[in-house]
Amino acid sequence: MSATPSQTGGRLRAPSTWIMPVARLCGTLAVTFFGLLLVTFLIGRVVPVDPVLAVVGDRASQSTYDKAFIELGLDKPIYEQFWIYLKKAVVGDFGTSLLTKKDIAEDIRRVFPATLELATVAIIIGTVLGLPVGVLAAVKQGKLIDQIVRVVGLIGYSAPIFWLGLLGLLVFYAQLDWVAGPGRIDIAYEYSVTQITGLLLIDTAIQGQWEAFGNVFSHIILPASLLGYYSMAYISRMTRSFMLNELAQEYVTTARVKGVAEWRIIWVHALRNAAVPLVTVIALSYASLLEGSVLTETVFAWPGLGQYLTNSLQNADMNAVLGGTLVIGVIFVGLNLLSDLLYTVLDPRVRRRG
Repeated sequence: MSATPSQTGGRLRAPSTWIMPVARLCGTLAVTFFGLLLVTFLIGRVVPVDPVLAVVGDRASQSTYDKAFIELGLDKPIYEQFWIYLKKAVVGDFGTSLLTKKDIAEDIRRVFPATLELATVAIIIGTVLGLPVGVLAAVKQGKLIDQIVRVVGLIGYSAPIFWLGLLGLLVFYAQLDWVAGPGRIDIAYEYSVTQITGLLLIDTAIQGQWEAFGNVFSHIILPASLLGYYSMAYISRMTRSFMLNELAQEYVTTARVKGVAEWRIIWVHALRNAAVPLVTVIALSYASLLEGSVLTETVFAWPGLGQYLTNSLQNADMNAVLGGTLVIGVIFVGLNLLSDLLYTVLDPRVRRRG
């Protein structure tokens, strides 16, 4: 007779222990993605922009208008239009951009690395500063440093990002000349760098073009710092909250009674437990930077997805707007899923409940 999972001491897992979680995960992703597609489709139908006129122009004849109307599938029932939209979106077919006359998926692949690079540098800055600042505020609860951290965080939440961007350009670029101006790279270096990953900091470093690397860094540091400040305000606030909760736990009191060094209690024991929910905070903050850098990219003329969406919206290029919106939604869902998986890995209690 073959041994059952229970007879082998639990070394083999019963299928039900992993089939159901995987099925729930796949079901959640499918429903979420379907809802995202439905929302973007409905947005495209309710915006006060005639998609036919956007294609043929307002001077086209009625016959031309009617022909384009049929070619776009707008003569079909709404459910059939959604089914066509669904099939195309699943394979990454978002149509052709009216602005660039190129495939929208190709446009997104071209501009997204700039947004990815900006958001990645920003989340690194926000995390590196936000975590220790939040821990310090929790340890010094109610004292002057705690009040300063909370005020700085409040300013980061409240101040409009475009206003901070304009102020930063005025002070650090126009007055002090500490950083480069708008754009991603000076034109003198733009055509000397071969784009391998699309991330210019990495590409210039790989090719050993350190002068171009410095120029790229000078362009990215100001917008990334502003976005990082916004992210730091959120991360530091949540870190403070989680650390206050951990420092009030019994294991901290026990460790202090046993004579464990205070720095070890704070930075090893308490922060390690607080790191579990902080993973979700950082992942969602990163997702918000990827989707919410539209104003920053506009102020700094950053050639990323945010500026692409802004230009498309201004030119009534709704296919491009909806395609970009859908990509951002997928990224947000993906990062949320990743944070859930990391949460499960870091917290054994979640695995046992699953």
